Amino acid sequence: MPQYRYKARDHEGGLHKGTMEAGRKENVADQLANMGYIPVMIDEVAPSMLMPDFLAKFTSVTSRDLIVFNRQLATLVSAGVPIMQCLTTLEKQTVNQRLKKTIAMLQRDLEAGVSFSGALAKHPAIFSKMYVNMIQAGETAGILDDILNRLAMLAEHEAETRARVQAAIRYPLIVIVAICAAFTFLVTFVIPRFDAVFSQFKTELPFPTRVIINLNYVVQHYWYLIVLGLGFLVWGIRWYVRTPRGRWQWDKVKLRIPVFGILFQKVALSRFTRIVGALQKSGISIMLTLEIGAEIVNNVVLARAIDGMRESLREGKNLHDPMEASGLFPPLVVQMMAIGEETGNIDTMLSKVSDYYDMDVEYSLRNLSTLIEPILLLFIGGMVLFLALAIFLPMWNLMNLFRR
Repeated sequence: MPQYRYKARDHEGGLHKGTMEAGRKENVADQLANMGYIPVMIDEVAPSMLMPDFLAKFTSVTSRDLIVFNRQLATLVSAGVPIMQCLTTLEKQTVNQRLKKTIAMLQRDLEAGVSFSGALAKHPAIFSKMYVNMIQAGETAGILDDILNRLAMLAEHEAETRARVQAAIRYPLIVIVAICAAFTFLVTFVIPRFDAVFSQFKTELPFPTRVIINLNYVVQHYWYLIVLGLGFLVWGIRWYVRTPRGRWQWDKVKLRIPVFGILFQKVALSRFTRIVGALQKSGISIMLTLEIGAEIVNNVVLARAIDGMRESLREGKNLHDPMEASGLFPPLVVQMMAIGEETGNIDTMLSKVSDYYDMDVEYSLRNLSTLIEPILLLFIGGMVLFLALAIFLPMWNLMNLFRR
């Protein structure tokens, strides 16, 4: 659909500029008139491969973009600015081209009579189901600015947790990459020289050296088969993980990985308790809250346990019994849920649980290096020992040959 650049005046003489998609210039003029504007200039924008609409297809909306969007929108709404004027202001200030185009589409949907939450629901790749339902609750209760601030806080918490996890695993990744690079260098450039020297003396190389030389030979002569094999293996694993059975197995393995498994579980439970508490505080029904909670934990094993809680609630039973029976929720979460059910303060109890898990996750991340040091030492020690034997054993054999 063609895009038009326009200038228009409001009834007070204020100038408004922007772009709009429409079939013809007349349609743009009609939409501006419906918004209470008087068109001054409407020009069609020439299509180009470098247009923002084309670039928007390859641009992602990050959590930081949504945090800024929520904070700015909450400030404007709390100041009493109409939602249409809020979106117009945000469209001008937004740098992300995809989000800018999405805001323009939200404006058109609102002009057509669609609710704000309904307009957001048309963009599931940007606005999650939890986001849309919380906005809907805010519209119904008249607390949209409070809901937007709460969504921004949730997004900030998620981003902060993700950054802490990435920072914690950066050190072991650097160590592993460094030792693998050293191993590759020695296999490629150092060890083959021993083969050339020993072949002159017709002496058999030590076993570790032969292993590395054979490995080097395989990599040099059959590298394309190795690349194809690894590519097929990665594709096969990704395909299997996308299947229901494969996703179940993978998520189950993630929870059992030494050191990291318990960390993944704590992060997922912190996210679950915090978001479920926020949804309950926003007035969303407990059934819909649990449905959204099962989606945001990003783990099928935990999601099935939460679905069991929904079934229990649907049958008129409590929530804490299926939580305890699953064996996936620590006693603290189960007890706090039971107290919340008895007192009717599930949101408060879960918020306290989430705060506890935030501290627990932060403590675990701080001590992650200490926990994985034994594993790293075993890995590095094994690699160094094997390389040392592969390098020094041939040197000792050469010294014995020269002595003869």
